[in-house]
Amino acid sequence: MVNYNGELLTEDKPIFTNNNRAFKYGDALFESVRYVNGTLFFWEDHYFRLMASMRILRMEIPMEFTLEFLEEEIKKTITSNKLDSGAVRVRLTVFRNDGGLYTPSTNEVSYVIETSAMESPFFIIEEGEYEVELFKDYYVNKDMLSNLKSTNKILNVVAGVYAEENGYANCLLVNTDKKVVEAINGNLFLVKGNEIKTPPLSDGCLDGIIRKNLMKIIAGSEEYDLVEDSISPFELQKVDELFITNSIVGIQPISKYRKKEFEAKVAKSLVGKLNAKARIG
Repeated sequence: MVNYNGELLTEDKPIFTNNNRAFKYGDALFESVRYVNGTLFFWEDHYFRLMASMRILRMEIPMEFTLEFLEEEIKKTITSNKLDSGAVRVRLTVFRNDGGLYTPSTNEVSYVIETSAMESPFFIIEEGEYEVELFKDYYVNKDMLSNLKSTNKILNVVAGVYAEENGYANCLLVNTDKKVVEAINGNLFLVKGNEIKTPPLSDGCLDGIIRKNLMKIIAGSEEYDLVEDSISPFELQKVDELFITNSIVGIQPISKYRKKEFEAKVAKSLVGKLNAKARIG
């Protein structure tokens, strides 16, 4: 079952017309959220990111779009799919309603909630081969629109095709200054000694929820020093670890970049702290 503006519909029932603005112009935002046994991980962070992003895109926020309302609609969808007792991947998409060309005729919005079962209730470290390469055909812009989780992801799509064609697990994206900003599906962290580094939002990376919470964990730790600074491609082969973060996987260690192979010791030490933080919100 899919939740369309509060109405539960079977997955095969048509929802959109050819005038859908998410389809025509990528005029939409989305949140991917992990749900486990009644808890939406980092739900407040997801909610406030969505509200801030809607304001930036000049979407009209409905009066009923409270934290509690959307949480209830998500849980209603999960229950309708009989997924209450397990781990669930939730996608909440908000899009501007039909009308207009590039300039919309309305700023009112609709939403769709989709759910699917996941195997593990916890963030776990997936070990094994995970090789990445730089994707340099197109560049991420250094602006606020790049920080948003919008459906304008054609660069990521083309990078994903490139990775698949060349046998890589993922690609690292670079901005117009040729700085490394993120992976196709998440934020990037580098580890060298006790220093953990991630690019700043001003470089154009996604304002990731796990990025934000992991930065808090690292900043509050006595073991590591957090650095938020631009990353040169030349740094990648000089560090001890590279890992990617997102709201579904949590932490994904990178095993290889070009001729350099990496360990995952720090990633393993952080995933437990991330799981603990996720459970208490």
